[in-house]
Amino acid sequence: MDYLANLGDTFFNWTVIGEVLPSLFTVGLPNTLVLALSSGIIGTVLGMLLALMGIARNPVARWIARVYTDVFRGLPAILTILAIGLGFGPIVRELTGITSPYPMGVAALSLISAAYIGEIFRSGIQSVEKGQLEAARALGFAYGPSMRLIVVPQGVRRVLPALVNQFIALIKDSSLVFTLGLLSSERELFQIGQDEAARTGNLSGYVAAGIFYLVMTIPLTHLVNWIDARLRTGRAKSRAERAEPDEAAAVVGKGAQA
Repeated sequence: MDYLANLGDTFFNWTVIGEVLPSLFTVGLPNTLVLALSSGIIGTVLGMLLALMGIARNPVARWIARVYTDVFRGLPAILTILAIGLGFGPIVRELTGITSPYPMGVAALSLISAAYIGEIFRSGIQSVEKGQLEAARALGFAYGPSMRLIVVPQGVRRVLPALVNQFIALIKDSSLVFTLGLLSSERELFQIGQDEAARTGNLSGYVAAGIFYLVMTIPLTHLVNWIDARLRTGRAKSRAERAEPDEAAAVVGKGAQA
């Protein structure tokens, strides 16, 4: 019982959680969302470029995409963030005068996510039947418009659940930016929880930060499941649409009786 009481006091001290919640909500949550959304948008654009390079006819483009993907998927995320943030950070500060580590953190997360998103897009595009491209070419479309207007949209639609899963992972990976050193106003959720744990000697600050991560990721997880089910089963018919076949059958039945 003493063990359970100690466990509860270490991780679920509601006094500590109550003290750190305002900072998590006003500082940590906005900064985490900025990191995740910025990196997600940039990573999606770069990922689509990598996917198109990976299926291009040019062997050099395919080789570049393969090497990039292997490197950034193979390295630990924290190592990539440190290498870019601490390696190129001083150069960026010298050239631009920007002292915030956020731009380098966003750049590192974007490069990492691009490698995964590129593979997601590539698998989706290559899953589209070859007949789709051949049909578009038979209708007079060039290769580029055929891919852009017909093949790529179908491929993206098929991998939407995987893309949302990658964004969930990106939200959690944003916690690694704390390794670059953040000012008080720049702290994301994990850094605030860590600072509170260091101040109080209690780990409840981490639990409070974890609650915020769960609030963001659990709805996205259910969104993934909903999208996946919708793609597999299609749009549910309305009552009017379900009634149309019955009305048609009734008309046919009356015609037969006549």
